[in-house]
Amino acid sequence: MSAARTFLPDTRLGTLRAQFTLVIFLLAFLPNLVLTLTARPGVAPTLMALWMVLVAALCGAVGYLLSGVLLRPLSRLKAEVQRGDFAQPHQAQPHSDDPGEIRALRGAFADLLERLSTEQARRNAFMATLVHDLKTPLIATGHLTRILTDHPLPEAERREVGRELLTENARLLALVQQMADAHRFEREEVCVSTRPTDLRGMLDGVARRLMPQAQARGLTLCVTGHGTAPADAAVLERAVTNLTENALRYARTRVALAVTPAGVEVHDDGPGLGAPLAELAQPFNAQPATIAGQQYTAGTTGLGLFIARRIAEAHGGRLTYARTSGSPAFPERDAERHGDPTAPHSVFTLNLPEVTP
Repeated sequence: MSAARTFLPDTRLGTLRAQFTLVIFLLAFLPNLVLTLTARPGVAPTLMALWMVLVAALCGAVGYLLSGVLLRPLSRLKAEVQRGDFAQPHQAQPHSDDPGEIRALRGAFADLLERLSTEQARRNAFMATLVHDLKTPLIATGHLTRILTDHPLPEAERREVGRELLTENARLLALVQQMADAHRFEREEVCVSTRPTDLRGMLDGVARRLMPQAQARGLTLCVTGHGTAPADAAVLERAVTNLTENALRYARTRVALAVTPAGVEVHDDGPGLGAPLAELAQPFNAQPATIAGQQYTAGTTGLGLFIARRIAEAHGGRLTYARTSGSPAFPERDAERHGDPTAPHSVFTLNLPEVTP
């Protein structure tokens, strides 16, 4: 059926070659018809009919051949697309006899196929990210479930396993929510309803919720500064949560959340980004990032950074990253516990307009 569908356009009058042939035929035949009828009015009808048939056949053949010559670059382009030559950039170069219109069409095809290839790569990256990021908590959940079902445990241990199950389940839900948010934010605008928001209160809430993660890694998590800004508190809190979770994952000893005149900052004393922020803050990027000699999937960090960037843009701001020597967000009284306070720190800033003390 598909072969017949491919063949039909070449045999019906609606094809470009058939139309070219008809136009050339009419342009050649009609003047001959007029000249023949007016030049020799006394010629026998049979001879006249034979002559007209011969002229018509000749004009049709000339029209068919000329249309083939005119459409040769287009036919060649069609064959190249069918062979998949555009998959290799060096094979998609224009020919010397290609007219300007065909060169433009060739460029449009190349751009379209490049976009399709990029979209397919992003879909593949999404599946790779989904499998990688969900595998660890799923394995942990299965292991904890087997412990509960296969071994009689004392009440205290059973409760502890139950708490770990809830933790892994929360991690799964958070990953799924991140992926859903990234997929939605990639295709549509982030909707926000702004109102005066206490930024310090929002940061305190994020710190309380993530404190167990900080304590599990032996990290200090503190909040500094005060300020108010027009923002969608629930949406902005998701951005801050994503940045803070990333900071807690990579920090060596401490993480700080700060309200500043520029907006909201997340500080950590980790090794910093292994690639530019613009490269990492992309959804469903399958390329791993190397940080302090260790590879992390971009899905682990990139989704959170992408969501934070889109949320900042929806508030009329932007997400920035800087690597600084020391951080004023870390209290000096912690210097003895955490080492040199002037050591390099990473600072992610959600720049917000109209921050007031």
